[in-house]
Amino acid sequence: MFLAVWSYRFFILSSIKTEFKSRFIRSKLGGLWMVVHPLAQVLIYALILSQIMTAKLPSVTSQYAYPIYILSGMVAWTLFAEILGKSLNVFISNGNLLKKMAFPKLALPLITIGGALINFTILLVMMFIVFGFLGHLPYHALHWLPLLTLLTLTLAIGIGLFLGTLNVFMRDIGQMMDVILQFWFWLTPVIYMMSIVPEKYHALFMLNPMTGIVLGFQNILLYDKAPDVSILIYPTIFAVISLGLAMLVFYKAREEMADVL
Repeated sequence: MFLAVWSYRFFILSSIKTEFKSRFIRSKLGGLWMVVHPLAQVLIYALILSQIMTAKLPSVTSQYAYPIYILSGMVAWTLFAEILGKSLNVFISNGNLLKKMAFPKLALPLITIGGALINFTILLVMMFIVFGFLGHLPYHALHWLPLLTLLTLTLAIGIGLFLGTLNVFMRDIGQMMDVILQFWFWLTPVIYMMSIVPEKYHALFMLNPMTGIVLGFQNILLYDKAPDVSILIYPTIFAVISLGLAMLVFYKAREEMADVL
């Protein structure tokens, strides 16, 4: 299965390039649209909650501490949510293609990952430009960023591929996950700090694998220090198990997908 994917690597790369270009045909702003939405969300939250939340970040001296805090977590959540959201319907939306062409079905999630990584890179560059204007340039722990990005990718594609495969046979899963993702966002400390969550609920929040990842991004991009490795152990185990289970389910179901679609 993996050898088949490798033999179609040029098809995958070409599809990523084509998808990227097709999104911005006749668009004046081009790739900027990929960052307008998350940056607009940050601006809205910052305008509404800045005065309240800035006081909860006493270790950050910048007057723009709260917008920087949101950006640091939002960049991780955007990558995770985009891959998971697109993976849910990646086989369904390409049903006609799967019936007409002979190519490894695993190529479709890989195309999704490639497109999301391009968006993530553009958002990251724009974020650092914004940081520069705000006078905040973290660089001491940036070498941790690729590792956390890889962990986010593994978690997102593990859950996304697992649910995306099941969604072919049970379409309610895709509808249900749209709702769950909204709750998941608010159960992850992107907009608020863990310090405002009562201590007795901290262990419960840490069961969310995205909590440790988002806190890691915030340590790197906001506090300019290495992430706490201890809180990344659980997300890593969760991500690896999710990906392994997803590959197993996909392997067993891949031959029946075209018939169901």
